[in-house]
Amino acid sequence: MAVPADLTILDISGKYVMNKSLTDPRTDTILALQGVGWLKRKAISYGTVTLSVKHYKEDDVECIDIDQTITGGIPGTSETRRLIWTERELEDGVFGFVIGKSRRIKVDELDIEFLKEGWTADTLEHGVVQSYVESDTPKSGTTWIANQTWGMEEIDGERRYVRHVKFTGPQNEDIEARLVYDYPPSPLLDIDAHVAGKHIVVPIESTLIKSTRHLTSPWLLLFLGAVYIIGLAFFSRSQSFLTPPSSFIGCTSTYWLANNQCGQDGSGCGPFDDSAFDFRCPAQCGNVILQNPRTVGNEQIAFKPLVVGGGDANRTYRGDSFICAAAIQAGVISGSKGGCGTLQLAGNFTDFLPFTSHGLTSIGFPTVFPISFRFSSSTSLSHCTDLRDAALAFNILVTCALFILLRPKPIVLYWCLVCIGFWHVALFSQPQGPPPKLDVAFGSFLPVLFIAYAFWRLAFRFVMPAFSRAPLESCVLYLGGFWVGILNNLTFDKLPLSRLTGSDVTKRNGAITTLVVILVIIVVLAINQVRVVRKTGWLPHYLGWYILGGLVTLVLAFLPGLSLRLHHYIIPMIIIPGTAFPTRLSAIYQGLLLGLFLNGTAAFGFDSILQTPDDLRQDAPLGSDLPDFITNSTNYNTNIPFANQTLFWAPLIEGWDGFALLVDDVQRYAGTALNFSLASLNASIPHFFRLAYTEDGAAGDFTMPGVLWPNGTWQDPLPGPS
Repeated sequence: MAVPADLTILDISGKYVMNKSLTDPRTDTILALQGVGWLKRKAISYGTVTLSVKHYKEDDVECIDIDQTITGGIPGTSETRRLIWTERELEDGVFGFVIGKSRRIKVDELDIEFLKEGWTADTLEHGVVQSYVESDTPKSGTTWIANQTWGMEEIDGERRYVRHVKFTGPQNEDIEARLVYDYPPSPLLDIDAHVAGKHIVVPIESTLIKSTRHLTSPWLLLFLGAVYIIGLAFFSRSQSFLTPPSSFIGCTSTYWLANNQCGQDGSGCGPFDDSAFDFRCPAQCGNVILQNPRTVGNEQIAFKPLVVGGGDANRTYRGDSFICAAAIQAGVISGSKGGCGTLQLAGNFTDFLPFTSHGLTSIGFPTVFPISFRFSSSTSLSHCTDLRDAALAFNILVTCALFILLRPKPIVLYWCLVCIGFWHVALFSQPQGPPPKLDVAFGSFLPVLFIAYAFWRLAFRFVMPAFSRAPLESCVLYLGGFWVGILNNLTFDKLPLSRLTGSDVTKRNGAITTLVVILVIIVVLAINQVRVVRKTGWLPHYLGWYILGGLVTLVLAFLPGLSLRLHHYIIPMIIIPGTAFPTRLSAIYQGLLLGLFLNGTAAFGFDSILQTPDDLRQDAPLGSDLPDFITNSTNYNTNIPFANQTLFWAPLIEGWDGFALLVDDVQRYAGTALNFSLASLNASIPHFFRLAYTEDGAAGDFTMPGVLWPNGTWQDPLPGPS
C-alpha cells in the first residue's frame, strides 16, 4: 500500500510493514553474514516485520524513534536516532552489539551510486536519511557494515517508503539490497482534495481524534467497563430471571410429537383436556420454521412455522402446532417482543380451519384430533417482554463508543468485541434456553477465548492497529459485518440454505441458486485476497497451510459412517488466518467472520465437524422400506357399509417384525395383523391413513397418506415416505 502524497522524508511518522514480494530476497543472506542463526532467520522470513516510527524534533535536533516488531517469537527492538552523525553504541535484539550514526544528507554528497538513485523529487529536495551501522567486533565477534539511505520512491506507479542498503560482509561480500515497506490505508474521511482548482481539506477523523482525546483514558475505560457489566447483569435479570423458569417454552414447543412418538392413541402426550398452562415465549418465534416436511392429513408443510387451525371463532389449534407461533397468529403475544399467555387444553376437536393473521398462515385439518388448545384472554405472568431489541441497540451503541470515543488499544478493543458479542448471543439473541443456560454458556466461553486469542495472533493484530487513526472508518468496517454475523439468525439464516449437505441443497426452492451465488461471491473475494497476499510475498506460506488443511479435511470426509459438517463457527476458523493483511476488505471480513464464530459457539456450542447420518437427519425420513396398502381405489367397495369396511396391507418383509398405522395422524394400531377395521371411525368426515414397518417397537418411515373421503372415495397414497 502506497504512502500518502503529503508524507515526505521530512516526517515519516507512522506504521510500516515490510513488503516481502518487493523487498530484495537477499535479506536472508545479509542476516547470515551478520551472524544471525538459521532458526532465527527462518522465523524472520516467516514473520511480519513492522516499524512504528515517531519523527520529531527535540531541542532543534531531528530525532527518529523506531519500534521494530517481528512476529514469530523474535524479540522486538526500540531505538532512538538523533540525526547529528555521532556514533552511539547499542545492543540490538537481532544483530547483537553494534555502533551506529545517522544524519540527513543531500544525495549529491554521497559517494555510493546505489544509495543516491531512484528517489522521488521531494526526497532529493529535502535530502535522504542516512543510517550507518557497523558491528561492534570486539563484543559481537563479527565484522560487517550496513550503510543505508531512507526516502520515498516510485515503485510500480505507487509512492512507497524504501530503504537502500549497501552491505559489506566479513569477507568483503558486497550486497546492494532494497527494502520496501507498505503503509496502512489513510483515513477516507480525512478529505484532502483538489476540486475545480480549489484545495479542499476536511480532516474529519483527525478532528474527532483531537476533540475526544480526553475520553481515551484507560481508567475511564475501566470504570465504564465495570458499569457496563453491572448494567448487563440487571438487563439480563429483567430479560430472563423475573419470570418462573417453568413458564418458559421454546419457539418449537408443542403438545404433540411427530408421527407415532406419542404412542398408541397418543397416550404418551396426555392429558388431553381440562388443563391450563401459563407460558412465556421469546421474540422472533414467527421466524422459526420446519426444516423438514411434516405431514398433516393429506398436506405437507415445510419451511414455515407449524400452525394448524385457529380459523374458528374460538381460535382452536391442533395440539402439534407450535404454541408460540400460534400465539402470535392469535394476537396473544408479539412476534418482535415475545410475551406471556395462558393456554387451555380443549381435548378432541374436529375440523381445524386455516387462518391468516399477523403475518402467519395456518393450514387446515378437516377431521378429528385428540388434543387441541385455545388461548385465554389474560395471564398471571409478568415481566414478559423480550428485551433483545433493546439489548441489541444498547450493545451496538457501546461498541460504537469503543471505536469512536474511548479508542482503547487494538488488543483491548478486540477483546471487548469478543466478550460483548458472545454474551449478547448467549443472553439475548439466541440463548441456549430459555431461560439462558449460564452453565452451558460459561462452558463454551473458555474455549472461545482460546480460539479468539489465536485469531488475534494470526490476523487481527495486523489489521486493527492499521485503522487506529481512522476511528469512524474502522467502526463502519468492523461493526457492520460484526453485527451481521452476531445476528446470523436474522441475516444468513433467512437464506434458503440452512446446512451445506446434499439433502438440504436439493429439498428447498432457491437453495441451489443461493449456493451458486454464494460460491461466486466467495471465489471473487478469494481471488482478490490471493492478489493481496501475493504482493506481500506470503502466498506460498499460506497456500501450503491451506493445501495441508484441505487434505486433512478430505481424509475426514471419507471416514466411514460419518459425514463432514462445516458448522458456521468452523468457517471463520478456516478463513480468518487469510485476512492478516491491512486492507479495508480484510477489516470487513474479520468483523463478519468474528461475529459468525461468536454466534455459532454461543448459540449452539462446539458441535463436531464429523456427525453421524442420524445427527444430520433430524426428523427427516430414514430412507427405510415402505409397506404397501392392498386396499386401493380400484378394489375399495363402496357398497359395503362403512362400519363393516376393513383396510388391508401387504405382509411383512425380511428385517421387520410388525406394523404401525396412523389414522388421522394418531397411531391407532401397532402389531403384526394385515388389516384394520374402520368400525370405530366417523363416516361423515375424511380420514387419513399412513403405514410403517416396525422393528422392536421402533417405526421406520411412514407412507404418504391414503385418504378415505366421506363420499366413499378412496384416494391412493402418493409414492415415497411422508
